[in-house]
Amino acid sequence: MKKTTRLMTVCSILMLAFASCDKTSVVGADELPKEASMYLTQHFPAHEVTQVVKERDDMKTTYEVYLAEGYQLEFGKKGEIRSVEGVAKLPDSTVPAPILDYVKTQYPDTFIVSWELDDRGQEVRLSNRMELKFDRNGSFLMID
Repeated sequence: MKKTTRLMTVCSILMLAFASCDKTSVVGADELPKEASMYLTQHFPAHEVTQVVKERDDMKTTYEVYLAEGYQLEFGKKGEIRSVEGVAKLPDSTVPAPILDYVKTQYPDTFIVSWELDDRGQEVRLSNRMELKFDRNGSFLMID
């Protein structure tokens, strides 16, 4: 019985320790990693940053950047781009060339409103709400 109680106590302490690692805070745009700042300057030069949210979750750090014109971007800890989402057409420069070429060829009457990169590949959402999946190199895989 004592072993079970000790185990439960240890588990509770570990859960509290892990839960306390999760933290979300609003930070200034000047606290973005250099690579993220350069990405914004290159792809969204005329867009105003309205908010930057730094989130530490499961020992990962991400930055969510909100622009006044309705775009939301997510960057990793070192400033690498992970996703771009907009209420209008994304700038062509934010989408990898093979994916952009595929969409322009296969779906000429649409445009890309979001792009995401994760461990498994890339995904875009089109203006007609269709979602397309690509591998990490930009080769088409399937319609989601």
